[in-house]
Amino acid sequence: MHDMTDSPSAIWLPCGRHRLDLSYPRVMGILNVTPDSFSDGGRHVAIDDALRHAERMLAEGAAIIDVGGESTRPGSQPVATQEELDRVAPVVERLVCELDALVSVDTSNPDVMREVAQLGAGMLNDVRALQREGALEAAVGTGLPVCLMHMQGEPRDMQQAPHYDEPIEEAVAGFLAARVVACEAAGLRRERLLLDPGFGFGKTVEHNLRLLNRMERLAELELPLLVGMSRKSMIGKVLGRPVEERLPGGLALASLAIERGARILRVHDVGPAMDAVNMTWAVLREGCEND
Repeated sequence: MHDMTDSPSAIWLPCGRHRLDLSYPRVMGILNVTPDSFSDGGRHVAIDDALRHAERMLAEGAAIIDVGGESTRPGSQPVATQEELDRVAPVVERLVCELDALVSVDTSNPDVMREVAQLGAGMLNDVRALQREGALEAAVGTGLPVCLMHMQGEPRDMQQAPHYDEPIEEAVAGFLAARVVACEAAGLRRERLLLDPGFGFGKTVEHNLRLLNRMERLAELELPLLVGMSRKSMIGKVLGRPVEERLPGGLALASLAIERGARILRVHDVGPAMDAVNMTWAVLREGCEND
């Protein structure tokens, strides 16, 4: 594969002791350490298993490992702070110490944010866009970049007849723009922010399809876009596929997301996603090799 690192147009995002070049699309590998995650729950709960899985994803080309200790699948319930920490902290510590991985932690909990930052995590990924009490202040204190996601409602009820009074892309863009303003006002600099449209979080299939089709609207916010559609129910509903058969549909969505401006793809299947990313990027960059 063509080596795109240290390109002349590198756009560096400081992530703790790592730096991430976002001048081209990167792949984030999902590492769920929850017993009830919707697609691979329980499989990587044992720390050694989690570590081996992360090692495989890094070998396949993942730039970031996203560790999550609270399931946010539709219908899931919140988890207690100590339980989330017990799941996440040991895994983060070993990923950082043994694999020197750039670790993102998928959490909305301010105590978890502070703890994982101490353990060497390089990024925070919050499905609630730092709206939980104390989360914004905690995130500011870590000095880490944060991904803000759009979600209507909470995971336990978000898929119960989602409804918007304006076009979905306007609702999502408006919400994220407002969160960026709130973050900046609290001292979280714009250069530390990424945005996630939140596919599947309080959205019907029609909402998801329209949102992807019009994702350029979110690109107008001029912040890096992180997109996660891997194995989601929108693929199942469109194609009639169970979770374990959603990879081809997910790769099609990944390619479309990159064309519409996504800079980070959050996926379960890193190897195939890397091929989709690199092939799509080769087409998009055709003729640009010497600029």
